[in-house]
Amino acid sequence: MNPDAPFLLTGNATATPWSEVPELPLQQLADATSEALAEGTRLCAWFGVAEPGESATRVVCIVADDFGNTLGIARSLPARTGYPSLTLRHPQAHLFERELFEQHGLRPEGHPWLKPVRRTGPAGPEMLPFFQVEGGEVHEVAVGPVHAGIIEPGHFRFQCAGEEVLHLEIALGYQHRGIEAATPGGPHPATLCQMETIAGDSTIAHGTAYLMALESLAGIEPPLRAQWLRAIALELERLANHTGDLGALANDVAFLPTSSACGKLRGDFLNLTALLCGNRFGRRLLTPGGCAYDLDDARVARLVAGLRPALAGVETAANWLWEASSVRSRFEGTGTVSRQQALEMGLVGPAARASGLVRDVRFDHPAGWHRFAQLPVAVWPEGDVFARARVRWLEIQRSGAFLLEQLAAPPPLEPGTGSIKAPMPDLQPDCLAVSLVEGWRGETCHVILTDDQARFRRHKIIDPSFHNWSGLALALRGQAISDFPVCNKSFNLSYCGFDL
Repeated sequence: MNPDAPFLLTGNATATPWSEVPELPLQQLADATSEALAEGTRLCAWFGVAEPGESATRVVCIVADDFGNTLGIARSLPARTGYPSLTLRHPQAHLFERELFEQHGLRPEGHPWLKPVRRTGPAGPEMLPFFQVEGGEVHEVAVGPVHAGIIEPGHFRFQCAGEEVLHLEIALGYQHRGIEAATPGGPHPATLCQMETIAGDSTIAHGTAYLMALESLAGIEPPLRAQWLRAIALELERLANHTGDLGALANDVAFLPTSSACGKLRGDFLNLTALLCGNRFGRRLLTPGGCAYDLDDARVARLVAGLRPALAGVETAANWLWEASSVRSRFEGTGTVSRQQALEMGLVGPAARASGLVRDVRFDHPAGWHRFAQLPVAVWPEGDVFARARVRWLEIQRSGAFLLEQLAAPPPLEPGTGSIKAPMPDLQPDCLAVSLVEGWRGETCHVILTDDQARFRRHKIIDPSFHNWSGLALALRGQAISDFPVCNKSFNLSYCGFDL
């Protein structure tokens, strides 16, 4: 990032006094953000903070310089009017700008499709007109929000010419639960539980990101043993979900051997997570200042004993998948998102890495235990369903190797304390903390701003799905509509993580 840019340069899991965050007129902030994005940074967060007692909003911008391992933070002066839209120059900003307009009324002038992101009316999301493609041969196909399986609600509107998808518009917000609206004045007794249930399959990712921000506001760092335990849990969460996704992808192309095997193996990884804390999704493992449970030698041995056959089972099931010509014919060349598209849309996680982007918080912005033990970034260049499946398989292998290595040499408890939890002092007032965690779907971002009483003034949460739903829409362009299930599963994005 240009050192002359009007951003405060900081690192992951770092707290900054609110008064030290550079302050610009909103239009100048938009221009500076545009320049930073043009130089190769990416947009982590763009959100509003209401000014107390005023009908005005400050916009907070957080950009990531992945090559420089730094974050840039800036804010606007209180604003009541709009600004020139970033989306026309940087498509990755389009959902951020729509959300800001929806929540605070700051209009991004020139935005091409300013629809609500998740605003709800009496019967669900407000139904504005969908984008329509005109033509005598064009027809619409509407799918959802109620689906045939036991899955979350989302609406998909296809514009098709025959079987070919010309455009897909995705409408979410059907289960907007008001999680961000519940946090001001916190942390409350229920806040950590709410963070763990933002997306149930990402309990550790969201819980860790929240606690890293909280701990940085308190000016503490968890004991190394607790950081190690969090890393173990995070990689077990990745193994369970990637394994489940390989099985689900196999099921979508009717390849039952891998589908059946991975369904069982996902459960094996979840059971290993239960060894940590008694819950298969990792709930109640994390606590402010560290972890609530430790691993004794006997449970470490049980973890290793369960991990080795589970990893071997996934390898066998994955090889069945790769060796089946019927599977490769459905995966290869299907739902392609080019590297340039992934870059412009700001994709994160496996979806970005499958399009050739070397983008991984564990490598670019390491925090916690990943400062000491990093994993190689798994990248595949083709950007299709096969690439997204293959990146998952590479990450399963690397997470498995990481876990076996870590479990072979656990760090000792802190000398003199024997604790896996540091005392939590009071939070710092009028401070902003940013934390990033590489969850199994990608970058999980939590931003917390405290008020003058050291209570939560604003807590902004960005699930990786917020970045990646646009990637799914792009993947369907030019595809047969019958390819939607396998394309959708290759991204496997979260509805509830989006519907905050």
